[in-house]
Amino acid sequence: MHTALLHRAHDQLLDRRRRLADLVGEVGDGGDLVTLLRMVDAALERIDGGTYGSCAVCQETIDEDTLMRHPLIEYCLCRLNAHQVGALERDLQLAGRVQFAVLPPPAVRLPGWLGHFRYVPHGAVSGDLCDLVPDPSGAGRLTFIVGDVSGKGVAASFLMARLSALFRSLAESGRAVSEILDTVNRHISETTLPSHYATVVCGRAHEDGTVEIANAGHCPPLAIRSGKVAEIGGANVPIGLFEATRYATETLWLAPGDSLFLYTDGLTEARNPADEEFGEERLRDYLESAAATNPAAMLAGCLREQREFAGPDAAGDDLTVMVLRRDHAEGDARTAWAS
Repeated sequence: MHTALLHRAHDQLLDRRRRLADLVGEVGDGGDLVTLLRMVDAALERIDGGTYGSCAVCQETIDEDTLMRHPLIEYCLCRLNAHQVGALERDLQLAGRVQFAVLPPPAVRLPGWLGHFRYVPHGAVSGDLCDLVPDPSGAGRLTFIVGDVSGKGVAASFLMARLSALFRSLAESGRAVSEILDTVNRHISETTLPSHYATVVCGRAHEDGTVEIANAGHCPPLAIRSGKVAEIGGANVPIGLFEATRYATETLWLAPGDSLFLYTDGLTEARNPADEEFGEERLRDYLESAAATNPAAMLAGCLREQREFAGPDAAGDDLTVMVLRRDHAEGDARTAWAS
């Protein structure tokens, strides 16, 4: 393994360990967090011992791209023959088509709102979560979800599929946003391995411009008002870690022409050949410059900016971006923020 990539893996693991240790300090010793912390420590020990990147079964070197996408991985596909590998590839391609089939239409319009998204898997399948769910009663409400499952590949895609079905079912039932997250968190905590969790932003946009939103450990949503970008704070613990977690919502109001931008970290963590991140500052600069464009053009331009920065081969993660635009003049004279 190249020294530069080894240093990068070491730095990423140290950063992950720091964040996990901070979270353990905040919420107490939870079995799931402690398990993840031990997995990170084991990976750091393999780096110190010179065995990081080698399969624990056959001792062959694990592909570097795979290792960067799965920094805790310990095994390769050494026990599969050529026929089995081919069958696995065909299954992955089919799984990818199934994932795209369950996505909503790329543009959803309701009275007062236009929702648009782009979903870009890094491989055959994705661990990103994305949905736009109009209220089936015709009440003019739009529930939105953007999330990122821990890990990559097949395991992440399985959890993504479960989460997608749960969220859509609860959203269509008219449950409150906080209740949706509470219910999904409880179900995933009870039925999923300790190392599997997801960061999620879930919200509901109302016809009058009011938006209820809750953040379960995800990238902060960005409100775009009059060409200025502001972060919406209030992140909580990711779903799937602690069964007893309860998720509070924040409320904001968007005027006609204002937008809400949501994304997964595959956007901001993309790196260029100089190993620099695209980052949140570049994203905000772009959104301010593109604030007046329509949602489809805004997202297309955002992905173009990232590709021009990072290069066509620099993507290292799944990527999802979504814009909700308040698109007509209904509403009232309330202040932009309410809580």
